[in-house]
Amino acid sequence: MIPISKPSLGTEEKEAVSRVLEKGYLAQGKEVERFEQEWASYIGTKFAVATNSGTSALHIALACLGIGNGDKVITTPFSFIASASSIVMQRATPIFCDIDPRTYNLNPQQIEDRIDERTRAIVTVHLYGQPCDMGPVLAIAQKHNLHVIEDACQAHGAEYRGRKVGSIGDIGVFSFYPTKNMTTGEGGIITTNDKGVAEKAGKLRDHGQGQRYEHEILGYNYRMTNIAAAIGLVQLKKLEQLNERRINNAAYYNQRLNTKIQKPSEIDKVRHVFHQYTIRVKDRKPFINYLEDKGIGYGIYYPIPIHKQPLFREYNSLNLPQAQEASEQVVSLPVHPALNREELEYVAEVVNSYEGW
Repeated sequence: MIPISKPSLGTEEKEAVSRVLEKGYLAQGKEVERFEQEWASYIGTKFAVATNSGTSALHIALACLGIGNGDKVITTPFSFIASASSIVMQRATPIFCDIDPRTYNLNPQQIEDRIDERTRAIVTVHLYGQPCDMGPVLAIAQKHNLHVIEDACQAHGAEYRGRKVGSIGDIGVFSFYPTKNMTTGEGGIITTNDKGVAEKAGKLRDHGQGQRYEHEILGYNYRMTNIAAAIGLVQLKKLEQLNERRINNAAYYNQRLNTKIQKPSEIDKVRHVFHQYTIRVKDRKPFINYLEDKGIGYGIYYPIPIHKQPLFREYNSLNLPQAQEASEQVVSLPVHPALNREELEYVAEVVNSYEGW
């Protein structure tokens, strides 16, 4: 079976973890601090604050901006649940906009119609590794005095007009879950140029502490461990190489897959880092059965749009046709860096040979 994803871990990561274990300081410490500094430098922001997951990073980002009870936050219905559930964690209300069917990202043309006096922020998602069209989003945010949070959990190293995602809005958020373009096992990180946001984020992740045992605000236990940070420091050194492999694998598919297949499209002046390589299939069930029979892993990201989830039942009647159609048709093929040429050729051959096109 060719897996849909595979973490690229080796001897260097094992040695980095062993060094932490030998020192005996496993919780948040110097390794986390180093990782934050190097991540901020890589993304191009002044500050980075590491957390134990991308979800906790999203939660903290919203809290840092003062999003709370009664506020509204505009976001996409086509993403992992955390893009919206983190808004609810702050007792705010997610307002869903439909997506651009070419990119699967939030459609900027639909944002303004959903803004009212209670709207406080926009959470964009750079889905599958492709940046959202941030120019129009930022213009709308400036016009209406709204904050912008970039959910870049799937877009490590992606770029929009020469700037890395996570450095464009007020706050950027990344996940280091094992399937991502790089991993810390579990983990997340917040990026920002705002010193006040960084300082508050640092307190919120650590029980509201400014100094040890001096709790200034209500906080959480969202700390990253030194073990996770040690893995992250090694992975970060490999990230550009890993991304280039993904980009090259996607280019191979683009060239080899037949013209009947709706392949990923990229907007102008972006660097798509292909966390996923996603095609569309009108009758998906027989196609994924076919892939299973041929030993090819696949992913469906995501089979139920957020506004149709049981958690958000009050939104179930919303008419968001592009998100709904995407959820019924998307299939992601293996594109991870561990694929060899023989495996890529096999996937392309099998997909092209499907009789349902």
